[in-house]
Amino acid sequence: MPLYRHVIGLLTSILFLLITLLAFIPLLPLALAKRLIPSRRWQKHCNRALDWIASRWIDLNSAHQALLTRTDIHLEGDLNLSRHEWYMMVSNHQSWVDILVLLRVFNGRIPYVKFFLKKSLIWVPLLGIAWWALEFPFMRRYTKAEIERDPALKGQDVEETRRACEKYRHNPVTIINYLEGTRFTPEKQAQQQSPYRHLLIPRAGGLAFTLAAMDGQLHSLLDVTIYYPQGNPTYWEYASGKVSSIAIHMRQLPIPDDLLGDYANDSEFRRHFQAWVNELWREKDAQLERMAQKSASQ
Repeated sequence: MPLYRHVIGLLTSILFLLITLLAFIPLLPLALAKRLIPSRRWQKHCNRALDWIASRWIDLNSAHQALLTRTDIHLEGDLNLSRHEWYMMVSNHQSWVDILVLLRVFNGRIPYVKFFLKKSLIWVPLLGIAWWALEFPFMRRYTKAEIERDPALKGQDVEETRRACEKYRHNPVTIINYLEGTRFTPEKQAQQQSPYRHLLIPRAGGLAFTLAAMDGQLHSLLDVTIYYPQGNPTYWEYASGKVSSIAIHMRQLPIPDDLLGDYANDSEFRRHFQAWVNELWREKDAQLERMAQKSASQ
């Protein structure tokens, strides 16, 4: 990679850090004030202020990314969106760059995005505190072995999902869910024996738990498909401006009432929900194939 690319990557990363520090100054005291005063009206105003700060943080980061990286992001699909609606967003997961790109193209079009995080990420310097202040849900998934050793753990992850989503009933929000659970690689695809050409096998449980916890308040599903014509990039490749173009397709789907149910205990509902997710993923795989063919023909 040429030297000037490394300079661009360094400048991009420094600006990310400086803007994060700048946003952190008002964010932390406001978050503490929200915690100290147990008034729902006060907390509602604080949440709006915190989301406003986070949105301006994204605006500033998006501006310097556009200026320095010069990445052309092409967004197509049903873009009739509202900042006053509650959305569930699902996306394929190919790179650490995914979330930067999604925040960049959807900020201001939809309510501020929240996504589920591993509990260990709360210790990430600055960002962990920011995620806590913005009420990102921190989750821990228990393995079958852990539950076998301690049966009391059974169902705790579901209860944590319910408590996390309870916070979002009073302010519009977009909850993002990466159904694959991890970034796509050919090695992971082969290990899973995935039936999809461009995707890993989706995990339906987290999405089902979230929809049920929100009890019908999430009316629309934003089905987002990200395609990198030059291959899945690393953060440094993106930050240094090596990624010349990114294609994003989005469609809105209704969330019918028959997708709300007891995923953990109702086997018939679980089969129905898994079948719906599998069909969603077949359609996404076909969409990725069309995007790949279109890119190859240009």
